[in-house]
Amino acid sequence: MDKLIETFVDLAKIPSPSLCEDNVREKILEILKASGIEARRDDYGNVYAFVPPTDKAKKPLLLSAHMDVVGDETPVNIVFRGNIIETDKTRTLGADDKAGIAAAIVLAQEISADKNLAHGGLELVFTRDEEQGMSGINNLDFSSLESEYILVLDSSELGKFEVSGASYTKLDVTVKTKIGGHSGLDIGKKDRINAAKVIADYVKLAPIGVINEDELGIVTSANLGCIVAGGVERTLKGAAKSKNPIEYMAKNCTDNVINTLACAHYSIRSSNVWFEKELIDAYKNIAEEIKKQYGNGVEITIETTEHLKPFEKSDDNTLINIGREAAKRTGIKLDVSSFHAGAETHIYANERNKYSKQFKPVLAGIANIKNMHSNDEMIDANSYLEGYKFLKEFFLEFNR
Repeated sequence: MDKLIETFVDLAKIPSPSLCEDNVREKILEILKASGIEARRDDYGNVYAFVPPTDKAKKPLLLSAHMDVVGDETPVNIVFRGNIIETDKTRTLGADDKAGIAAAIVLAQEISADKNLAHGGLELVFTRDEEQGMSGINNLDFSSLESEYILVLDSSELGKFEVSGASYTKLDVTVKTKIGGHSGLDIGKKDRINAAKVIADYVKLAPIGVINEDELGIVTSANLGCIVAGGVERTLKGAAKSKNPIEYMAKNCTDNVINTLACAHYSIRSSNVWFEKELIDAYKNIAEEIKKQYGNGVEITIETTEHLKPFEKSDDNTLINIGREAAKRTGIKLDVSSFHAGAETHIYANERNKYSKQFKPVLAGIANIKNMHSNDEMIDANSYLEGYKFLKEFFLEFNR
């Protein structure tokens, strides 16, 4: 069995749900130390390893992947089906992201063993808890890292080379009206404004869907998560027991009250901080227009909560240029693009190394992984072997 596949299978066999990565971490440390590679765990339980430079005039490169998987601590039974590696369908495989870890380890082993190769060093970071809370990378000591350039080996498609990624900001709209009342007795009174109607007017005007895009993909988008308005409080217990809680709440809400409170919840994603600000300002301006329409009887507040900062594209194209050359040499089709979701690249991109250099990460795909996060998860071994060739060539090109 190829060393890359063997290493991946050895790691995939070890269950490692988020914050329960101890066993796989110890296996990683054992493999690295047996190969003579300096490796340790940090105070939070992340793994750090380093292959020293053989040419200090060259720059180091950092490879990053995460140790946790979606799933529990039940056994991982590996099944080979031709060139497909999967499980017996009782749980997830964990190719996300043990494929990244295994590739990084094998590359480190090969580089460490080649005493004739001139390079600037290779750093490895394997984090905890990426899938749930990203607490591993958020507890990383960035000031101890030498590298400026980073490949985060956590994309699900061979050749993906994602150079920017969207932020994740939550936006809440709250409407309050001053006077409610009885829907029959007070319905004709001009000072009785229904908050549910106001929130409906707001939602009608608020941007949703793709807001803008460029040659790399979607830049900014907005999604309406929910609208909550009116007398739903009395339905909460019954809705919790219902097979269709939303329909239950709608059909059993208090409908003889003029509502005084309504809320809408949005998510905003953008890989450009200025476009995100423009969109948030647009949401605020719509609130002001609605308030003018209804007068002093309506109060509308907009609250934003930053969940994840954007991963903005760097002006430095070093990794893109190296990626294209490595792809050409290995016959891989490189897809330089943006992705509209979050990853550890976002955290790296907003931090600095020990020399106060801002990190320049890329999210790289080194295998075709399908049905991630499900019991049907599988990895194409042939694509994985091709992806490893690309990764090794990338390191060699980085050091030419």
